[in-house]
Amino acid sequence: MNLTSSIGYPRIGEKRELKRAVEGFFEGKTDFDRLTLEAAALRKRHWLLQKDRGISFIPSNDFSLYDGMLDTAFMLNAIPKRFAGAGLDDIETYFAMAKGYQKGKVDLRALEMKKWFNTNYHYIVPELEDDTDFSLRGDKVFAEYAEALSEGITTRPGLIGPFTFLRLARHRGSGVTPRTRDAVAAVYGEVLRRLNTLRCESVRFDEPFLATDLDGMDLSLFASLYESILPEKGGIRVLLQTYFGDLRDSYDVVWRMDFDSLGLDFVEGRRNLELVRTHGVPAGKTLVAGVVSGRSVWRNDFDASLSILKGLADTMPAEGIVIGTSCSLLHVPYTTRHEASMPEKYRSHLAFAEEKLGELTTLARLFGLSDPSSDPALVENRALREKKKNLAEFNSPEVRARVAALKEEDFSRGAEFAERIALQRGRFDLPPLPTTTIGSFPQTAEVRSLRSGLKKGSITPEEYGEGIRKMIRETIALQEEIGIDVLVHGEYERNDMVEYFGENLSGFLFTENGWVQSYGTRGVKPPIIFGDVSRPAPITVPWIAYAQSLTKKPVKGMLTGPVTILNWSFPRQDLPLGEIAFQIALAVRDEVADLEKAGIGIIQVDEAALREKLPLRKADWNAEYLDWAIKAFRLAVSPVRGETQIQTHMCYSEFSDIMDEIKLMDADVLLIEAARSDFSVLDSLREHNYDKDVGPGVYDIHSPRVPGEGEIEGMIEIMKGKFDPASLWVNPDCGLKTRGLEETVASLKNMVSAAKKVRGRLSK
Repeated sequence: MNLTSSIGYPRIGEKRELKRAVEGFFEGKTDFDRLTLEAAALRKRHWLLQKDRGISFIPSNDFSLYDGMLDTAFMLNAIPKRFAGAGLDDIETYFAMAKGYQKGKVDLRALEMKKWFNTNYHYIVPELEDDTDFSLRGDKVFAEYAEALSEGITTRPGLIGPFTFLRLARHRGSGVTPRTRDAVAAVYGEVLRRLNTLRCESVRFDEPFLATDLDGMDLSLFASLYESILPEKGGIRVLLQTYFGDLRDSYDVVWRMDFDSLGLDFVEGRRNLELVRTHGVPAGKTLVAGVVSGRSVWRNDFDASLSILKGLADTMPAEGIVIGTSCSLLHVPYTTRHEASMPEKYRSHLAFAEEKLGELTTLARLFGLSDPSSDPALVENRALREKKKNLAEFNSPEVRARVAALKEEDFSRGAEFAERIALQRGRFDLPPLPTTTIGSFPQTAEVRSLRSGLKKGSITPEEYGEGIRKMIRETIALQEEIGIDVLVHGEYERNDMVEYFGENLSGFLFTENGWVQSYGTRGVKPPIIFGDVSRPAPITVPWIAYAQSLTKKPVKGMLTGPVTILNWSFPRQDLPLGEIAFQIALAVRDEVADLEKAGIGIIQVDEAALREKLPLRKADWNAEYLDWAIKAFRLAVSPVRGETQIQTHMCYSEFSDIMDEIKLMDADVLLIEAARSDFSVLDSLREHNYDKDVGPGVYDIHSPRVPGEGEIEGMIEIMKGKFDPASLWVNPDCGLKTRGLEETVASLKNMVSAAKKVRGRLSK
């Protein structure tokens, strides 16, 4: 039977144990020693599970208390001066880089945070300076390898590779200089030497950046790094692991180097099979074939996977093929075992991380059979796929017909922006630099208690509704007291900005414990798009209309956009993504129209995840994503009149290369993350002649620190220097759901006060 390989396992734990342990430490309920013990228990459990499931290559160093890129920065001693000189210990410094620090005279803003390639996982962006003193710091890699060994488990330590690290880091200065390249390579070489002393058998270097568009300088950097590192491997076999795409730029370069194995993604790597067939695999080398998806929750199609494996076996010895996951299982929930409330007719089609381990070993066994066609596992797998097609709730002729009937005018607002914005300014009469928030307010214990009570049946729907209305009343009054110009209702009725809408649309499945790590201790529970999508009834209208009845100021209707609902769900696999997006867009469109009928004049349709599923290769952007993604947003918002303002929000992605497409969305106001990235997004907007209103986030809501009034005032002045003040809004980076109420109020008061001060100077 062929060997099997896992790249990484969900570190949050079966029941989110890591979240609770880390947050307990943040809140001072436990000390770091206790956190360390709980983390060690989780690692042991995950290693033993993979061993019990028969995985040949079990990873270590895939565990993190916050983020793997942050761990790598620490390993390299890449600590920016402002953190290194703050007088904090290592643990305080680590978490300060992740989420900021504000105590006494020490006030540190967190490092930037971005999406990990085209996933919804957020990584901490390392910040490198020309004189960063790279050196091996700490012993995490070695300690966790030894820890597993003490349990009788030989692991393969995994590291984010130096090429990906350097290409994703933020360079303050001259970029990747020869000094930086050589110093980083020297640390990785030292890691290999130390692992040799532990008699480590194999190491994995993750280089997903190889799946992006590379030029000659990129390939030269990659080659020079590993020409320095690989001579230090000694007796260790080195796996170069890639994922999220194919190696069309670098396949030959990689195999010319002294790697023992290459890991390829055959789920999202469109050309990888062709590359192997055309160029082959050098004799004596091993290929790790990623055929079990690390990003899909559906059961593996064994026939499709076996076809890929057989195609590979035509070009190389079958025994040189290792059956692997396409990427880390970090991106899927832990197990389906805890989904007792989901009907078996649905649950039987799902495979989360634990179940995917079984798929690996089953595929390895099937691949070794000369004729697996009658094997019970393959027969059951085929029957399950056929059964799904025949489920009545899977297809809706009405929904399909509505999509098929769409016309070009359904994707257009009609009136041009200049005409619309004039109507809107006349309607709302807002001051210059109007202030608003992104939507959600803190989800307090009272909110969670209401939601829990309704779920358990300890309160009636009427009592729940009155509780939510009470919180809306308090939030409207609070915003009026602070002096915010455009208000929100707080989103207290929503557990999550995607899950909530999915619960009110047809075609979605929901889990009880399907948590996936988004960043740090933040988890999301993505819905599963099972069938055709439609909106049976209005969703948000009663709550928003009630909030608007409490104030003369405009209250925004708050909706999640169709592309974000799609990207933050696990989609069905039998329809093109564009068709699913149009189904969702029509449902959102119905809600937009009903909000306008209810007198709501500003409607925010968030597309935080617009860039998320963008293919890594630019050649694939339009045909495979942007053409339908931009049209889906326009379809959702096009029915409103010109005097109704459409806002949208985007965050924590690199938007500079799709600014022209963002303009084509034709939203009246773009609210966009900017604070963590020092407003670099404004430069991109200006370079692309962005001609609509924009609200760059003036403070980072993923950090508990409270920005001072002067700090925000300085941010607004920077904005003024880049854009006409008449087109600028003032707002936080993102929703306030995860923040505490006290820090939120303090931050918003400082934001409003700063805006008023700058506003006052505009009239002089």
